[in-house]
Amino acid sequence: MIPELGHYALALALLVAAFQSLVPLIGAARGDGALMASAAPAAQSQFILVAASFAALTYAYVTSDFTVANVAANSHSAKPLLYKVSGVWGNHEGSLLLWVLILTLFGAAVATFGANLPPALKARVLAVQGMIGLGFLAFMLFTSNPFLRLDPAPPDGRGLNPLLQDPGLAFHPPFLYLGYVGFSMAFSFAVAALIEGRVDAAWARWVRPWTLAAWGFLTVGIALGSWWAYYELGWGGFWFWDPVENASFMPWLVGTALLHSAVVVEKRDALKSWTILLAILTFGLSLLGTFLVRSGVLTSVHTFATDPERGIFILLLLIVAIGGPLLLYAMRAPALKGGGFFKPISREGAMVLNNLLLTVAAATVFLGTLYPLFLDIVGGGKISVGAPYFNSTFVPLMIPLLIAVAAGPALAWKRGDLAGVLTRLKLAFAAAALAVLIALWRNDWRDAVAALGIGLGIWVIAGSLLEWTSRIQLFRVPVGDSLRRALGLPRSFYGMSIAHAALGIVVLGITASAAWQTEVIQVVRPGTSIQVARYTLNLRDVREIRGPNYVAQQARIVVHEAGAASTAAPVTVLLPEKRRYPVEGNNTTEAAIYTTFFADLYVVLGDPDEKGGWVIRAYHNPLVPWIWGGAILMFFGGLVSLSDRRHRVGAPRRSVAGEPEIAAA
Repeated sequence: MIPELGHYALALALLVAAFQSLVPLIGAARGDGALMASAAPAAQSQFILVAASFAALTYAYVTSDFTVANVAANSHSAKPLLYKVSGVWGNHEGSLLLWVLILTLFGAAVATFGANLPPALKARVLAVQGMIGLGFLAFMLFTSNPFLRLDPAPPDGRGLNPLLQDPGLAFHPPFLYLGYVGFSMAFSFAVAALIEGRVDAAWARWVRPWTLAAWGFLTVGIALGSWWAYYELGWGGFWFWDPVENASFMPWLVGTALLHSAVVVEKRDALKSWTILLAILTFGLSLLGTFLVRSGVLTSVHTFATDPERGIFILLLLIVAIGGPLLLYAMRAPALKGGGFFKPISREGAMVLNNLLLTVAAATVFLGTLYPLFLDIVGGGKISVGAPYFNSTFVPLMIPLLIAVAAGPALAWKRGDLAGVLTRLKLAFAAAALAVLIALWRNDWRDAVAALGIGLGIWVIAGSLLEWTSRIQLFRVPVGDSLRRALGLPRSFYGMSIAHAALGIVVLGITASAAWQTEVIQVVRPGTSIQVARYTLNLRDVREIRGPNYVAQQARIVVHEAGAASTAAPVTVLLPEKRRYPVEGNNTTEAAIYTTFFADLYVVLGDPDEKGGWVIRAYHNPLVPWIWGGAILMFFGGLVSLSDRRHRVGAPRRSVAGEPEIAAA
């Protein structure tokens, strides 16, 4: 009965989405207040219905209701509760329901907290959001119904893919979808603005919080996915330029450009047309990622479906959802004249450079990801595009971007003094140069590219710190005055500074772990040792253990500092495993990781040989924890910026007809 109620709620949500897509638009066109006001309760009702449907599917998973085909295909009665719940979105149908749930959540949030929006704009925004929901609800009900029944029901389920039975994958999809779908709000605001034919500073003020929230969630989602791939797949790396990884990275790049471009619209009334285009492209790339994961055109550990018919449906949805707004943009964009003028050397100019480099970087990733597919379609054969292409095209674009990250915030609006800014950043330059020299001295003098990456990371961190000290005039005025200035700085500035410094930390982690990783692969017998970097690893034994739904071979490896006495206390004991899931019939590798502030010691248990030995793969990855620490700090910077009162209050309410207009700063 519960699954039928969930299915019924989805069908009602489809009808509500159809109403929300049409009636408020008619009301906005006619100036009918009652029809425009219907958008908010429709958006809230759609969210309640989809949430009820999601709760029904979750109930079916938790209670192991194997009469539901989706539960039987992706769950098992022996699974731990966490993985029963995460199994809801660990498949195509359930993940799509989560996608729509988050979509309606954002729509309901605008309906509930958007009281200061002009009625016509609010109605149009929610109508566009309703159209997106209508398309995905139709896709789900007609091709991907999560509530189909089985008769007779199997005695137990087939289980969830063991790779997905992991805490990282339990939280990765919700955060990723909060980012993907969160950009739908910027998209809806952009399309609504094109329909109205007006983009101003107030519009940018309304768009920025939604864009910032989506960007922050997508940052965490990508970081969680990278972390999962790092410790679960057992290959010792954090990024493979996998096509589905790229599908989440592209909207992050363009969304970052959108976030900065919206600032220019708000502050200087410039880059209006460009910001609208970025909003459309960001959500378009999010939809592209949805298509790639569900179409079957890619083979990846991240993909959910291999059904071409579903792929065609979502491809048509992608064409309509993005082609229509782009056509509207082509018709209306010439009328969106920017009112603010600025010199190339200015903060606006730095943000234009930021936008240019980020969008070109996204284009290179797009080309490398989809070119093999295009070539295969036209009969050019099957090829693969790997890390050499991306490293040679993407990395050079990041060098000027990182230089601009430190210098841009120090420039004045409209017209900046580049010489003065460089003078203020001389300490940052000195710190970066010193870091380059130290990196060359401690490693290899021929490894200049890695040393340059270290210098750029220090440059960004030092630049962010120096801009803060300049704002509070540290050491130039009494300490009390500096403290008062620090307390008076807006939270958006602190959020920007934290996010930029966090980017520098991520650059340090990526550079050091990629350039100076130590790898040892060796057959080791119990009682013998291998040495990795400054550690000695002694294999004591390998034994069989049993988990709740798996059996495993677990190695016990005692780690000492290299050269330490045999009686010295061990640094740690690592327990890497090779697991076998009998129900699913799959094997997984569970790496054992010893993490310090400066590095990871990463050990994987391989296959046994005929003489009682085991293949051990061990890696020493310097600064790799800084990648995920920096990403979390970046997200925290976004939260700090989002807490700025100007984002909470939003733009001032427009005056109603017949009342004098009130100009607001």
